[in-house]
Amino acid sequence: MIALKSPREIDGMQAAGDILVGLFHELEDYIKPGITTWDIDHFSYNYIVGHGATPGELNFEGYRYSTCVSVNDMICHGCPSKDIVLHDGDLVKMDTVIDYHGYLSDACHAFVAGTPSAETQTLMDVTLKALYKGIDQAVVGNRIGDIGFAIQDYAENQLGYGVVRDYIGHGIGPTMHEDPDVPHYGRAGHGTRLKAGMTITIEPMINVGSYECSAPADDGWTIRTVDGSWSCQYEHTIVITDDGPKILTSFDHALDAQYLLK
Repeated sequence: MIALKSPREIDGMQAAGDILVGLFHELEDYIKPGITTWDIDHFSYNYIVGHGATPGELNFEGYRYSTCVSVNDMICHGCPSKDIVLHDGDLVKMDTVIDYHGYLSDACHAFVAGTPSAETQTLMDVTLKALYKGIDQAVVGNRIGDIGFAIQDYAENQLGYGVVRDYIGHGIGPTMHEDPDVPHYGRAGHGTRLKAGMTITIEPMINVGSYECSAPADDGWTIRTVDGSWSCQYEHTIVITDDGPKILTSFDHALDAQYLLK
């Protein structure tokens, strides 16, 4: 059952989103060569609790960290570690959930420690544009399949990147994972119809190579590409409105250079 959110609930989720965006802005300067992914997690925990919120991922289904920090060929769920030291050019995907007085927002942003290679920058641009192509389809009357098709058609069919199948977006609200599922692949015109008041995440994971994922690592969480190719992810929490999709976790940068010039 899909719960449609009230204006009060959406305002609460927006407040959580504002804290998350503030954290991302701080991480732009903090993430650099020489720090560890554990450092990122520790910094993020202090920022979140310092703003009166709770890290929604901490202790979720036994997860022991406040963030997922996935580097290079890690697709998602990277466990922060003092042993993972960032080097110049590393691609860092930081995913976390903010719980602000019971209201949740979930987002992932990609950062580079130091200077990105041309290939890494292109991967980041493609992934961000794929996210926005999915968001553009998140309008009243469309279906979930329209979101996934737009992402897959752009990143995979047109450009030859791999769109991860095993990990997808989801509804969000009082709990972290709710209906509906939001795949980043699919058939246009199929799936759940979108209604005003739905709150969902769209979070494409795009691989340079194959879309296939490894089994979880020994830590029980970290997922990598099967072929060692690098992977990127961006994620927003959005609400479906009668006026179009509203992003509750917008990092902006002039709305990411107007969807990277469309």
